[in-house]
Amino acid sequence: MCEFCTKHGEGKKWYLQAANYSDHLLSDLKRRQFIIDFLGHPERLSNNVNKLKDLDRAPSFVKRLARSAVTRRQKRNHFGQVLPLEDVELIFDFVGSIVRLPCICRHSLRGSEHRCCYAVTSLPAAQSNFASLMKEVSADYLNGPDSAGLEELSKEEALRSMEDHEQDGLCHTVWTFITPFTGAICNCDRTGCMGLLATVNYDMPVLFRAEYVAVTDPDRCNGCRECLKLCQFRAIAYNPIQEKAEIDPRQCYGCGICRRHCASDAITLVDRSKVTVAAGLW
Repeated sequence: MCEFCTKHGEGKKWYLQAANYSDHLLSDLKRRQFIIDFLGHPERLSNNVNKLKDLDRAPSFVKRLARSAVTRRQKRNHFGQVLPLEDVELIFDFVGSIVRLPCICRHSLRGSEHRCCYAVTSLPAAQSNFASLMKEVSADYLNGPDSAGLEELSKEEALRSMEDHEQDGLCHTVWTFITPFTGAICNCDRTGCMGLLATVNYDMPVLFRAEYVAVTDPDRCNGCRECLKLCQFRAIAYNPIQEKAEIDPRQCYGCGICRRHCASDAITLVDRSKVTVAAGLW
């Protein structure tokens, strides 16, 4: 399991611990201010992209130092993990409210609204500190004329939305806001998510791989290559000799999106711990 499971999950999946969604944590003044600053200044994410580009041209030893420092800071403040739909559903089973809101990353990176971010809290929205916190956030993309505002969803509605995101090729990620408070599930790709962009394109890890790895059944695979088009992590290749898709477990983040789009049901998820070459990769 990832290090958060040891530190914040008592040896179990940290994002399935109800205590990490506690409204008591959300009421912490430092954490509230962090969330307000994070959501209220989308331009900072755009600036961070430029910093990543500059760093990519720096000497290797500078990159290594920066990578270590950034990852360490993000683990304290705002770190995530990829997770499949089954685990999203388990989270929805115990949280008190699910509120859909526009994604700050897509606003910053694409300049448009995309409603793929879901705030999750331990209490019903009307009783939670989340509503009062959102009133303190001054951001046009959340409150402007092009925004539908904040939408409270039922578990069933939220799961249908998650399935739609999977159909669009987006993978699910869960995020902390000053760890261990776990406040949001987002749906990501490399072009619209700062986390995936930094982690995959610039080797600046700000999220863990999932607790799973995707594997293919060569007897079922028909070589259609649809899974290659959808993998956000460049983990799938096509073997022209065998005419089959092959998944590199060392690269796989275990999101399960390839599985949803496999018409021949040739892809399944297995526990990462059972795949020797991937067990220690996070």
